[in-house]
Amino acid sequence: MMLFLKLLLAHLLGDFLLQPQRWTIHQDANKITSKYLYLHIFLHFVLVWLVLWDLSLWYLAAAIAVSHYLIDLLRLYIQGKFQYRRIPFMLGQLLHVAVLGLVAYYMATPRVVFGDLFSGFNWALLTALVFVTQPVAVLMAYLLEGMSDQIETDHKSLPNAGRYIGILERLFVLVFIVIGRWDAIGLLITAKSVFRFNDLKESNSRKLTEYILIGTLLSFGFAILTGLLYNYFIYNFA
Repeated sequence: MMLFLKLLLAHLLGDFLLQPQRWTIHQDANKITSKYLYLHIFLHFVLVWLVLWDLSLWYLAAAIAVSHYLIDLLRLYIQGKFQYRRIPFMLGQLLHVAVLGLVAYYMATPRVVFGDLFSGFNWALLTALVFVTQPVAVLMAYLLEGMSDQIETDHKSLPNAGRYIGILERLFVLVFIVIGRWDAIGLLITAKSVFRFNDLKESNSRKLTEYILIGTLLSFGFAILTGLLYNYFIYNFA
């Protein structure tokens, strides 16, 4: 289980936090000839090798990198056949996670220790914290694909402000669950509702109201589910 968490952390870092948007745009346009595709795969190889922290396991990092390349390449060529890109994206992510699960399952003796710098508790928490930031933001963007185009608003906002607000609120929710303060989550939801009330009142748009409600529920839902899974792991595996 610990090996899977480390591999999952490397995947989240490589696919979301350390992959600029221009890389994905270039890959979508150029596919197999994209230089950023190979840079992306090399980054995954390095990240997996770092979390394994064992030079003798280079073949394992290479195998994961090759599988990642094949899955990404398949996604790049089939995503044009789907109306919404979230479908091939989700399928690709499921395949990536399945590969990591198989690798972790078939590793008889996990020698992955990163110098014993992190305990199992910290690996789980670090993975959870990373997941609720950019990875969830990207997942939500795909899930809400098609809805945002139907929203008309005259309100000016800071670039990517909504994304950063969502990341911060999910981090707060996760921390509150970890320390057992569910009441603080209620206060956070109330505070956000108060701030959003004026925007919804002025917009007088049912679509905007529904869009904000769906986005808020998804954001809090991902954070709460992640917190519950983290607690389950700590109580049963750590």
